[in-house]
Amino acid sequence: MCFPKLALILLSLILFSLPSAFAIKKSYVVYLGSHVPGAQHPDQIVESHYQLLGSVLGSGKQLHTTHSWQFMKQEYDNGVVIPNSLWKKANYGAGVIIGNLDTGVWPESKSFSDDGFGPVPESWKGGCENDTAKAVPCNRKLIGAKFFLDGYEAYAGTQPADKRCARDHEGHGTHTLSTAGGNFVAGANVFGLGNGTAKGGSPLARVAAYKVCWPPIDSNECFDVDIMNGFEEAIKDRVNVLSVSLGGTTGEDYMADSVAIGSFHAVKNGVVVVASAGNSGPQAQTVTNVAPWLITVAASTIDREFNSYVELQDGQRLKGESLSDTSLPIATFYPIMSSEQAKADNATADDAKLCLPGTLDPKMAKGKIIVCLRGQNARVDKGRQAQLAGAVGMILCNSKKDGNEVVADAHIFPATHLNYKDGQSLYAYINSTSEPLGFITTPVTNLNTTPAGFMAAFSSAGPNVITPEILKPDITAPGVNIVAAYSEATGPVDAPYDTRRIPFNSESGTSMSCPHVAGVVGLLRAVHPKWSPAAIKSAILTSAMTRDNTKHPMLDGSFVKATPFQYGHGHIRPNRAMHPGLVYDLSVNDYLDFLCGLGYNQTLIQTFNEGPYECPKKFNIMDFNYPSITVPNLSGTVTATRKLKNVGSPGTYTVKIRQPAGISVSVEPKSLKFDKVGEEKSFKVTMKAKHPNAAKGGYVFGSMRWTDGKHYVRSPITVSAAVA
Repeated sequence: MCFPKLALILLSLILFSLPSAFAIKKSYVVYLGSHVPGAQHPDQIVESHYQLLGSVLGSGKQLHTTHSWQFMKQEYDNGVVIPNSLWKKANYGAGVIIGNLDTGVWPESKSFSDDGFGPVPESWKGGCENDTAKAVPCNRKLIGAKFFLDGYEAYAGTQPADKRCARDHEGHGTHTLSTAGGNFVAGANVFGLGNGTAKGGSPLARVAAYKVCWPPIDSNECFDVDIMNGFEEAIKDRVNVLSVSLGGTTGEDYMADSVAIGSFHAVKNGVVVVASAGNSGPQAQTVTNVAPWLITVAASTIDREFNSYVELQDGQRLKGESLSDTSLPIATFYPIMSSEQAKADNATADDAKLCLPGTLDPKMAKGKIIVCLRGQNARVDKGRQAQLAGAVGMILCNSKKDGNEVVADAHIFPATHLNYKDGQSLYAYINSTSEPLGFITTPVTNLNTTPAGFMAAFSSAGPNVITPEILKPDITAPGVNIVAAYSEATGPVDAPYDTRRIPFNSESGTSMSCPHVAGVVGLLRAVHPKWSPAAIKSAILTSAMTRDNTKHPMLDGSFVKATPFQYGHGHIRPNRAMHPGLVYDLSVNDYLDFLCGLGYNQTLIQTFNEGPYECPKKFNIMDFNYPSITVPNLSGTVTATRKLKNVGSPGTYTVKIRQPAGISVSVEPKSLKFDKVGEEKSFKVTMKAKHPNAAKGGYVFGSMRWTDGKHYVRSPITVSAAVA
């Protein structure tokens, strides 16, 4: 009998009751006359003039749908590809096959068009199950589509024949697969915003969809047996990269985790597996998918915003974000009311503040802009509740824990989303006057915003509760307001009341950051086909950056300095990962020794190895060759051994240490000379407290960097002292 993984869930905000940022249609006002007398809002007239002029004459900036690839230095803002970019060197991932374990694929999307593609690679052993127009037809781009539902049906019952295929009816799988390997699509946009060319990280790679997640039944969507079958089939089909935007509960043992077991089998067969970190942040110890053979991806922002402002009668202008496809009917100030003030008689104040279903009084809300607090129910559902109560618009305000993380949602009526500080300003204004008035402006797209590359508040954080010595997440990548292909079987909100259908949608979550890294892995696999999965992972991790686009340290969602427990090694830099100089390599036997060191017996080891394995007589986890060093309980002196492999030109590397506060760190030897490619050299890192109270209050952070003057191989050092 197949038992469901009750908590296994798709790691995107839309499936976490924090809905996807969905898309909108931009309406152009054609009348350029003067404003109507009265309480009319003058900025609306000005904005409509600029919109019309832009549509007729063209604007000074070209907007790009998948702007994250400009943010990661693959192309300039005008769409021209940077000559020495990883895209160019890897021929856009041509020859690589990327698989995706998710909700399937919408095959009609232009992101999966095979125009210009040659024959399918001879190495490919897969295909499309139920290869028909009504199911999922294969082509030379989308070369695989299979579905797995034994576990789901054991729990939910036999599914109708028309559902037994890999077609995506939810949008999540189409979005993630196109982010990793979608083809170039000119003229892509979300209801007119962000118009430009869509493309995945490896746009010329072939792609394959493995549907392992299905419509929720009692909150159950992805089942262990289906996930395992998806992994095994992808391995058999000969994919090179697997993107896995799903995960289990925090603290799930490796032996009970189908993603850990399935990904181990994949890595054993040379497949690089990338997984999402989870959306349970900003709380500590929430990161999932923590197996050391996985690349675990956190989520951060890019330098593009879909801005919709809240204009208040007292002159305040509060910046929000939205992808709402409708505007307020008249360019005038409207009454603003907090949802708590619009409370229905049978609702509690706390529930009304969140705009939960049935908590708003239509007699109070009618004709007003209602202000709702973020939390508990879906962001777009708050707007729906306000709309049902007769409101003309909705303003969503962040709670303190959500900080500055603002998501552009395709609300079904005029709405925008404010950060915590501006939300507090709005509430203060409402409470300061007997007749608060305001206006919500039509969304517009802005590029080159700052700061960008700050951590999303929803992104799950470390420390790793299974193996604290392994730093997780590993890396961060764009995961907020990401535009990519979408299923046209559902609306952008994925709700019954949303009848809109769009080919591209905006979503947020670590589900979106994960395929960005998978796309980069595809490029690296094309450039370095003989590198091990661990070598590719090391190249990505040790070349990452920890500063945002203002050149200052990366921030969290509250604009406080972020730490490696939030971003891992830092933000991915594809071009630097192409030539890392040195890598921390690991073999399958190294991973098995790691499991042995954790105390797993021979029977359990065989679950991973699919055969017997003789454990070493002793194993020190501090000597496990991970690209970072984490000491969770420093007592006295701790020494960690690491080994670097040369994958570049001959040279001598010297080490530079940034010591964690109160911790002494020394490295021996302090220089490593490499004479040839493939040569390996070991070194030791010794750490001890400088004084009795060092790191007693929690983790402190430093770093180690090896450089030959051209390459920079950086590793975080994370230390917490043992408490008696």
